[in-house]
Amino acid sequence: MLRMTKVPVKEQDAKVRATNFEEVCLGYTPEEAIEEAKRCLNCKKPLCVSQCPVSIDIPGFISHVKEGDFEGAAKVIAESSALPAVCGRVCPQETQCEGKCVLGIKGEPVSIGKLERFVADWSRENNIDLGTTVEKKNKKVAVIGSGPAGLTCAGDLARMGYDVTIFEALHEPGGVLVYGIPEFRLPKDTVVKHEIDNVKKLGVKIETNVIIGRTVTIDELIENEGFDAVFIGSGAGLPKFMGINGENSNGVFSANEFLTRNNLMKAFKENYSTPIKSGKKVAVVGGGNVAMDAARTALRLGSEVHIVYRRSEEELPARVEEVHHAKEEGIIFDLLTNPVEIIADENGWVKGMKCIKMELGEPDASGRRRPVEVKGSEYIMDVDTVIMSLGTSPNPLISSTTPGLETNRWKCIVADEETGLTSKEGVYAGGDAVTGAATVILAMGAGKHAAKAINEYLSK
Repeated sequence: MLRMTKVPVKEQDAKVRATNFEEVCLGYTPEEAIEEAKRCLNCKKPLCVSQCPVSIDIPGFISHVKEGDFEGAAKVIAESSALPAVCGRVCPQETQCEGKCVLGIKGEPVSIGKLERFVADWSRENNIDLGTTVEKKNKKVAVIGSGPAGLTCAGDLARMGYDVTIFEALHEPGGVLVYGIPEFRLPKDTVVKHEIDNVKKLGVKIETNVIIGRTVTIDELIENEGFDAVFIGSGAGLPKFMGINGENSNGVFSANEFLTRNNLMKAFKENYSTPIKSGKKVAVVGGGNVAMDAARTALRLGSEVHIVYRRSEEELPARVEEVHHAKEEGIIFDLLTNPVEIIADENGWVKGMKCIKMELGEPDASGRRRPVEVKGSEYIMDVDTVIMSLGTSPNPLISSTTPGLETNRWKCIVADEETGLTSKEGVYAGGDAVTGAATVILAMGAGKHAAKAINEYLSK
């Protein structure tokens, strides 16, 4: 008889994991993976594939898992994705592949993400070589940024035979995978490093500490260094703030800075001297996945943590799983609440945050009900650290140093949705640099589309 519920995945106990940075989800055993895979109906017209931004043959790889052929499953995934262990952990499967699974109509969908993670982890632990040998083309492509868009584009182009170099501004490759997502959701030294190494094995070169627009410009890459095409996958690392009084006080961080110090610069480790302040009582303003990451990080650093969000729980943009984990760990949710002022002491340090209660009115342009202030409901929240998690936008450095590269009013690069082609010949772009902050898998999809278009452009 077909099982209608997912095979449960073991996790660290909430009270224990709230004190460490080890991975929360422990993943499937081989036996559990096979049992879960057997739930797949192997649909003739699999809707799950149509909802995957990188078009993984989901029934194909799951069929291999059913038979215990994990290497075969890994090879199927590798045809479409360079980052399966990452995607298996951080993709919003519930709104993509799993959201279209037929089993989800009357029961629970197949746990596609956890199966992808299992296959990728098994492949890594068993040293499976997923590299391919291709005939080399005598053409060079520069990729700006080593996040999910850049790594995907570079990997696909290398498989087509191109000479690819990634230019990364920071001292470590990985982009948001290393600076943005915490260790307890995405281990760096094992998972991320391994998948970057797999891209390198395809022949991709990565140069770190190269700031495009300062170290070298796009025009110089093309005119002086002989690159035939350029892909911009530089992400969206410029944080947004509210513009309220007191926002420049000591003890106010952007989530970007807070997470970068902790993740990339290892502030959570005792043998690292990276400074980070997580006070006794922390307010994280925002309700997305980054807000959850910042809140759960501050909790692990020993703080009492409040999520302050101006809408209700129903409108929280974060993944349901992330909200669930945050609640289990003891994060306090102050919903229908909005900061109006940050209060500092005589030395300029945060000592409180003035908030006002909200109620939901009519839907706005996003389709969510608009929050409206409740008059006379102001109160002071006693906090000594505030982390602003209100989204990010692209850094304008690249666009401002590249004549002819069109941007929109949000400073995002204008690029064709299907191909990634920008207003400048031979220059393509994708991911958060084009859309603003979005998901890892959408950035990967953009990198994949751009690689295909670049190949067509250079094959003329």
